[in-house]
Amino acid sequence: METLAREVSPFRRFDRDEWSKLRADTPMTLTQIDLDELRGLNDKIDLREVETIYLPLSRLLNLYVAATQKLFRATNNFLHSEDRKVPYVIGIAGSVAVGKSTTARILRRLLSRWPNHPKVELVTTDGFLLPNAVLEREGLMARKGFPESFDLPSILRFMSDIKAGTPKVTAPLYSHLTYDVLPGETVTIDQPDILIVEGINVLQTGRPPRDGRGIPNVSDFFDFSIYIDAEIADLTDWYIDRFFSLRDGAFKNPKSYFHRYASYSDAQARETATRIWETINLVNLRENVLPTRPRADLVLRKGADHAVRSVFLRKL
Repeated sequence: METLAREVSPFRRFDRDEWSKLRADTPMTLTQIDLDELRGLNDKIDLREVETIYLPLSRLLNLYVAATQKLFRATNNFLHSEDRKVPYVIGIAGSVAVGKSTTARILRRLLSRWPNHPKVELVTTDGFLLPNAVLEREGLMARKGFPESFDLPSILRFMSDIKAGTPKVTAPLYSHLTYDVLPGETVTIDQPDILIVEGINVLQTGRPPRDGRGIPNVSDFFDFSIYIDAEIADLTDWYIDRFFSLRDGAFKNPKSYFHRYASYSDAQARETATRIWETINLVNLRENVLPTRPRADLVLRKGADHAVRSVFLRKL
């Protein structure tokens, strides 16, 4: 059965060397200063990783965007229409601590330096989480990050407006310091060439309706989707390492929602991080996030050192 699964896989697999060669003559447009700015907490990505993995990916996406722009012009010509420019939407999914935010920021910077799509925006779905007060009232604080903790109608309205070419669409903002949505604070997305949407559950699907009239999924609005993958043992280590870094950094801020953890000993911090990971994030990963991996157009498979070991690209 395993052999059959490999034979009928909808993905083509590339190792690092094979993928790196697909960079062709794509120029390196990031500096070490850029990378230091974009890199997330405890993420060990370096310029070599950008050259090997992300430059070929930016080249592929540039080709896809150009093809879509050409198709859009052809469709307008067929319909005798002058519709507004519609952003090319890229979704990025994966577990907590896998490096989604770093990947999203690097791709945004690389893609914005291609001449045919200079305006690239980034939105995270954290802002669409229900406020803590609502989660507490509904008994969902321990399920934060699970599908039911998000304001799905708001996400769908946002994505629908983006894909309609609506100017100045707003999305709510989230604070990782206060661990809550920021009341009244938004980011405005104004008809970009490309929009990157990053979030743990963005490839999530609902149960198929019996009457064919189901609510759309967030991923229905994506033109391309990326899943960042890693072994659960590595994700566990990365989450615990990040918890220690936050304990020694952001948690020391009295305004931090997790300020109480700042004084924890190493043993207490490890026990707490392990408990949170195993009872919340790992459960969400197994039940909701990992099952969406086959829906991605491209999977980046990381090794224990955070470097991408293989790339899986969906066959056309």
